[in-house]
Amino acid sequence: MQIPPQLEVVHLGKPNDLVAPDIDVSSFPCAEVVSRVHANIRVEEDRYYIEDVGSANGTYINHNVLAKGNRHALRAGDRIGLGKGDLVTFIFQATE
Repeated sequence: MQIPPQLEVVHLGKPNDLVAPDIDVSSFPCAEVVSRVHANIRVEEDRYYIEDVGSANGTYINHNVLAKGNRHALRAGDRIGLGKGDLVTFIFQATE
């Protein structure tokens, strides 16, 4: 899955009546652990940052919980987990 290049903020989660996520994980196995509004990835000066925006089951970077409101500068190879148990995961890869 690729991050849409034209967006400065990419919303991860599942659809609801208010927000349509840019990356919709509702069809992924175990998507029930992912909140509708789960996390955002922001692009700032060619760097990518991820922030949990109030998910019920947490966002994890390399198996470590990311506190709500804190952001993490993503590096190639970082494992992003949405929800407990690494049931919905991505490996961040930067492209040139």
